[in-house]
Amino acid sequence: MLINQLQHKLKKDKRVGRGGKRGTFSGKGTKGQKSRAGAKIRPAMRDVIIRMPKRRGFKFATTTEKPFVVNVGDIAKHYSDGEIVSLKTLKAKKIFKIKKSDRKKMVKILSVGIFDKKLTFAKELQFSKVAEEKIKKAGSTIEA
Repeated sequence: MLINQLQHKLKKDKRVGRGGKRGTFSGKGTKGQKSRAGAKIRPAMRDVIIRMPKRRGFKFATTTEKPFVVNVGDIAKHYSDGEIVSLKTLKAKKIFKIKKSDRKKMVKILSVGIFDKKLTFAKELQFSKVAEEKIKKAGSTIEA
């Protein structure tokens, strides 16, 4: 028998994955998000940045605390003529709920509702412009 008469089976070459060194998985291991085609996992911080609006005037949460809001109509329901409206009396009449952590918060009076009583408002309260006009029109006074 001569060498040129030897017959051997041709072994089909293993199709090697594209990229990587040899194996069929291109050096990415098996299964999972990171082994898929086009797998690019962005850093978590980049996702946070993308979600932030790109609008003018966008600001993060305010550092100043917003005051409690009390409407003029609610004050008219709970008070009678000649009484003094102050932070203490508002708390006593339970016009708004207050927590222990909110002790130092301010109260702002807004103009919603009908107001026709003669009351005296303490200077510690804040007023919207329209509410202040309504109060003065009804004959009530705001301490200076």
